[in-house]
Amino acid sequence: MSTKFADPGISSIPVHVLEKSGLDDWLNGQTSVVQNWVSAAKFTASLGSCLTVPGADGGVSTVLFGWGDAKARARGRFHFAKAAECLPDGTFHIESNLAGTDLTEAAYAWLLAGYRFDRYKGAKPSAVRLKAPKGIDSKRLETMIEGEFLARDLINTPASDMGPEQLEKAFLQLAKQHKAKTRILRGDELLKHNFPMIHAVGRASDQQPRLLDMTWGKNSDPKVTLVGKGVCFDTGGLNLKPGATMGLMKKDMGGAATVMGLAHIIMALGLKVRLRVLVPAVENSVSAGAIRPGDVLTSRKGLTVEINNTDAEGRLVLADALALADEEKPDYLFCMATLTGAARVALGPDVAPYYTDDDHLSHALVRAGRKVGDPLWRMPFHAPYEKMIEPDIADLDNAPSGGFAGSITAALFLRRFVENTTSFAHFDIFGWMPTAAPGRPKGGAFLGGRAILEALCQKLDL
Repeated sequence: MSTKFADPGISSIPVHVLEKSGLDDWLNGQTSVVQNWVSAAKFTASLGSCLTVPGADGGVSTVLFGWGDAKARARGRFHFAKAAECLPDGTFHIESNLAGTDLTEAAYAWLLAGYRFDRYKGAKPSAVRLKAPKGIDSKRLETMIEGEFLARDLINTPASDMGPEQLEKAFLQLAKQHKAKTRILRGDELLKHNFPMIHAVGRASDQQPRLLDMTWGKNSDPKVTLVGKGVCFDTGGLNLKPGATMGLMKKDMGGAATVMGLAHIIMALGLKVRLRVLVPAVENSVSAGAIRPGDVLTSRKGLTVEINNTDAEGRLVLADALALADEEKPDYLFCMATLTGAARVALGPDVAPYYTDDDHLSHALVRAGRKVGDPLWRMPFHAPYEKMIEPDIADLDNAPSGGFAGSITAALFLRRFVENTTSFAHFDIFGWMPTAAPGRPKGGAFLGGRAILEALCQKLDL
């Protein structure tokens, strides 16, 4: 896969990005040969349409790419990825009136189209290249693509090759690449260091549960902590999932993949933050050691949790990790998790719901999401629902009965483990594209990461 723009010094073919309303004006300035070619092809500049125009030597002399109208473009994003997907091998450059965020998105969309997950099935590498448009930060976009593709690769890899052990290996490789410090706790070490719920959830697997901990940057810089759910496969435990639901559970470590991709971007860009990344890496399996419905666990924070469904395990491992993160009072704490089906019912797979009590952070996240094409929607920490997560025999219930407000009650559960950090946001992401879209094939998806990055840069003036 290509994560880079083409060398600016080599020759290239122009790609004219044309709105429907501007097609006739553009054609008026062209030769009759070009006009006749466009007419014969019935090219109308509809969004995503592409027409190659031959030169005298029979090769491609220019390309027309349809930009439709504002209404059509508003129904999606990264439309320019279709140009990369429809063009023959060669090097191209954009010629249009696109500017600012529109031009940046178009360039990013082109890079997105270069993704291939070819670990198990060979794919012909693309030889279609784009020169970076003038006025964009090409190195930043290339770095963001690397982080996004890392996250996609991790999610797309099945649990047979991405269990807790392999996720740890990828985590350590990332740390080594950026000279970050790591601390790994495995198996019974989790009990020794007071991470009982991570241990309890993962102890039924033949791969030991573990807590992956990475730090990077200067302690004098603003502290940013990322916590990602690393459930490498979720059978549901003794509350076994049905087969149709279990089929996608390789993606249940999508939160971990997202924070690792985001961490790569932050470190590769050299942002002036003290970064910490925490990933509880487990497999929720079935064996004699599995936690049972009705068990009561004691968390790192000392709160007791009644297990009313072993398939609500993600919040358990996150709770211990969040409690650790909160102990050092970071300036910003982000939790990323493929946590509830209720969030998908509410917002679908493409919009990332998030929860925060920090209005200033929320405004920054929404603005950032709009700017970088990473749509978010704020959900409420609705206090009256607190009683839904308070059972009779323990402090907390991991799976409230009734079926209502599942994403909200999960978020309220996690908030109980964050007391010292003012700027805390929890994202209940899907981490998956169920159907292909421009620049985003079916498979693992990087949701929320670009918005968090942009919001941090705004908030911290990075």
